[in-house]
Amino acid sequence: MDITIQYTFLPHTDAEESLKFYRDTLGFEVRNDVGYEQMRWITVGPAGQAETSIVLTPPTPDPGTTYEERRTVAEMMAKGTYASIVLSTSDVDSTFDQVAASGAEVAQEPIDQPYGVRDCAFRDPAGNMVRIQQPI
Repeated sequence: MDITIQYTFLPHTDAEESLKFYRDTLGFEVRNDVGYEQMRWITVGPAGQAETSIVLTPPTPDPGTTYEERRTVAEMMAKGTYASIVLSTSDVDSTFDQVAASGAEVAQEPIDQPYGVRDCAFRDPAGNMVRIQQPI
């Protein structure tokens, strides 16, 4: 089989703030920006890696989502436990310094993990956990 990851989805609570984080802080390029009624989907990804994208999406766009489900999603997003992504870099310490300098919420400073990576973590404007790691 020849399978790759094409898209992953992360919810946003404020499209403009999420766009600033992924485009301006992480340096991702905007590949698509689609609005429908009060909702907005923004596709971003690392420059030079057109085959892999993140879609920043409204957290519960399905009209069949119940009030209770929406409340649960909102609570989990607020705690940073609803969605996450792991990114890779060749220099986690330098990347950490650049992202932290932007004012992004630091969840973990760079540390060596027992499973063979040095990593750090931030929360994006919607509360999603963004881990950045480098193999050691």
